[in-house]
Formats: sequence, C-alpha cells, structure tokens
Amino acid sequence: MAGKYISLTAKDGGTFRAYLAPAASGKGPGIVLCQEIFGINAYVREVADQYAAEGYTVLAPDLFWRMEPNVDMGYSPKEWERAFDFFKRFNVDKGIEDIGVAAQALRTRPESTGKVGTLGFCLGGKLAYLTACRVKVDAAVCYYGVGIEQNLDESQNIKCPMVMHFADKDQFVPKEAIERIKAHFAPRPEIEIYVYHGQDHAFARTGGDHYDKASAMTAEARSKALFKKALG
Repeated sequence: MAGKYISLTAKDGGTFRAYLAPAASGKGPGIVLCQEIFGINAYVREVADQYAAEGYTVLAPDLFWRMEPNVDMGYSPKEWERAFDFFKRFNVDKGIEDIGVAAQALRTRPESTGKVGTLGFCLGGKLAYLTACRVKVDAAVCYYGVGIEQNLDESQNIKCPMVMHFADKDQFVPKEAIERIKAHFAPRPEIEIYVYHGQDHAFARTGGDHYDKASAMTAEARSKALFKKALG
C-alpha cells in the first residue's frame, strides 16, 4: 500500500509535509518515523510502508523543512556532503517540536488507534530518544542514534519502554559512547540496549554499503516485539 503526503502546521507557524502510510487494515497504532540526514527519501518511505503492511499507521515528518522543504536524497558522495550540511545546521529542539506535532496529529487521525510510538535511524535515532524524553509517547526505538550520550541528563523524563540498537564498528557512535549509554541505563530494564558485533553504521538500511540482513532482521524483530507489547 503506497502512502501519501499530508500537511502539518508547526507550533511556531508555517506548514510542513509528512509522509503518511496508513495501516493495511485501515486502522492501527501510530508510529512517528524520524528520518536520517537524507530527508524523507525512498528508504524512509520503504520503512513506513513496511510497518503499515504489518498494521501500524506511520507518519514521517519532513524535519528539514525550516532549511529546505521536501528534501529527498540518495547516497552519492555529493548527496552525502549535502546531507552533512543539513545535519550541521539542523535545530534539534525545533525538530523535536515538529515530531511532537506529528505525534499529536497521529493520535487523533481516524487511521490511528490513539497509541503512538517513535522510531528513528541515525539522526532520527537520537530524535526518537529525545522525543521519549520531551514528548508523551508510548514506546521508542532508536537505531544507531548519533549523540545520545550527550543528552543522558534528560533520561529521567522517559516514561515509556525503549529499544536501542548500536553497531560496535560504528564510525559515528564510538564504543565509548555505547558503553556510557549502556552503563547509564543498566538500572532500567525497560530500556533495552543491543549491540551488533562486527556491524557498522546503518546496518539496517536496505541497499546500503553496510547492510547486514541477519543483524537487520534481528533488530527488526526486537523493535516489533516492543511495539506490539507497548502499542498493540
């Protein structure tokens, strides 16, 4: 089932689009999908459609709209360079605000049962984590979130279960950061942390240079187990 774009209104004014993939059954728990640094591209839409096929209503907001609306990039060297420029200029706090708008919109849409989780990859992994810290969500899944260790002081605000996936050879999330995150959350069993040995950043991205099918499938099973338990 192909999704469609809808328009959302930011808290501080202005509108931005979001890719909506309704549950195949017509109605299901909601997931706000937080993008990588390449915008709402084919991979993001693929993930949204996949979860929609399994019964979730997924909304992927365009988080770069304040810099440039409707970014949709591939992974060529030139596009990587452009993506990192967006990453450096991105306002995380405004991004979380926009994710909050998306979450609220998802809760009230007819295709949603009302419960909402967040799922993110790379930059989106950190955003999924921060959303759990700052916005009311029912579950969070973070794939190789870059920079989570910088915001551990906000973790006391997390009221939902969470799964984090990391790669032990990740050039953007060093082992020291992973160990720090693991130690910090050790007393909290509702926050599960998994490290995939021998894997690099973006091991779950289909078609990517570091894609590893076995690790991606394992991570996906763990993610879906959490969503099923927390969202239904």
